[in-house]
Amino acid sequence: MFYHVGMRPEYREEPCRSALNRVKGMMFGWSLNPYMGCAHQCTFCYVRAFERRADRPSDDRYGTSIRVKTNVAEVLRRELARKSWKGEVVAIGAATDPYQPAEGFYRLTRGCLQVLAEAANPFSIITRGPMVVRDVDVLAEAAARAKVHVTFSVPTLDEKIWRLTEPNTPPPRQRLRALATLRAAGIDAGVGMAPILPGLSDRPELLADVVKAARDAGATSIWTNLLYLRPGTREHFLDHLARDWPELIPAYERLYRGRAYLGKAEVEPLRREVAELRNRFRVAEPRRAAPPAGATRPRVVGRPRRLGVPEQLTTGGPSSARPSARASGQLALEWPRTAWRSSGI
Repeated sequence: MFYHVGMRPEYREEPCRSALNRVKGMMFGWSLNPYMGCAHQCTFCYVRAFERRADRPSDDRYGTSIRVKTNVAEVLRRELARKSWKGEVVAIGAATDPYQPAEGFYRLTRGCLQVLAEAANPFSIITRGPMVVRDVDVLAEAAARAKVHVTFSVPTLDEKIWRLTEPNTPPPRQRLRALATLRAAGIDAGVGMAPILPGLSDRPELLADVVKAARDAGATSIWTNLLYLRPGTREHFLDHLARDWPELIPAYERLYRGRAYLGKAEVEPLRREVAELRNRFRVAEPRRAAPPAGATRPRVVGRPRRLGVPEQLTTGGPSSARPSARASGQLALEWPRTAWRSSGI
């Protein structure tokens, strides 16, 4: 794991009253977030804007305190059982990555997937975490009962841009190897190239690298979008841009002057370019990809006690987290620097 030196997230174990969140103005109607806050600390994260509106830290402190919804799976089961529930698609990971390092210990995302599978409820996942391959058994069971789609966020494969803008995330090619593993298991999975950063990750050769690599991994879909800079995200991102690429500050100030979202004049050319790349590399043709060299497929040992609940799950790596201290309802976790390797890929 690529945590900043001296940065150790604090994990607060707190039960939740509700699991499902009604969403307006998005492409989905319901969201589910087993955690609040994200240890990935991407400089461009749009959730920082929501944190600012809620009068919570949106600067470098965001992601240093993570709320762990310890009872989220049980609450979700109750909500899905309500007569008023219509079986709508649930988006997992809209406000925090469901496979950030904490999931290696708490397994809350896995618990929620089991509940959704048992209810035959459709869902989608968006993640930067290759740890998702640990749950390939539950995903396959769920996909046999309802529509399931996993999106891997891969804005760029450029190592410098990745390291400086996504400081605590697994390498992009690790995510693509995870995608290949899911596709080999018959699970629908694609790539979200977002956010694309003007002047950085929007170079034609970098876009082509991502689309071709996604095709090689077996992606069934690719979509893209440009950077949003709402208050909270704007200040944090521009501060980091000034540190890492100071020559781009004048261009960003002109481009985003008086607005948080870029217009069609900027967005549509990017989408056309990615669509052309998608067609050139024939991404739209569904197929299963064989796992690449080095990728391991999880194996279930023992008889499942309930749908998708194996007695033992082996993923080719050690436990990704271990508790070190507990006090006042908070649990401090010590994460190995290579925690993302616990996915076995």
